[in-house]
Amino acid sequence: MSRYWQQSCAFGLSLLILLTDVASAAAAELVVIVSARSPVVALSTEQVADIFLARTARLPGGEEVQALDLPLGHALRDEFYARVAGKSPALMKAYWTRMVFTGRGQPPRELSSMAAIRKLVAENPAMIAYLERSALDASVKAVLVLR
Repeated sequence: MSRYWQQSCAFGLSLLILLTDVASAAAAELVVIVSARSPVVALSTEQVADIFLARTARLPGGEEVQALDLPLGHALRDEFYARVAGKSPALMKAYWTRMVFTGRGQPPRELSSMAAIRKLVAENPAMIAYLERSALDASVKAVLVLR
């Protein structure tokens, strides 16, 4: 290989590594939240997936829980389901179509913004949702960090 070709490959590899680091840093750090008054301290990714995919309507301690979602098409919602359930927006749509059609479940209630979600979760220990970590305040607590 020529020296020019080796330098070009090395530069390309360095650029790829840099872009990967930038993309990772730009990705939002998501947290799953419950009310600060909730007895729940931590949940696993699997437990959160079960709640948000309507496989269970209870927290590990037996308390009923209702999941809240951001609107369809919201980038944070898409990222959340990719991280928790490994599903794209198209797969999530198909999943809920099947669940509703067969009568096995309903999708989480949608709210218009992170502020609206945080307010409702703070007021009700039976709610669970997700936010960007930067949207946390003392009224809610993170029970799972999704990196």
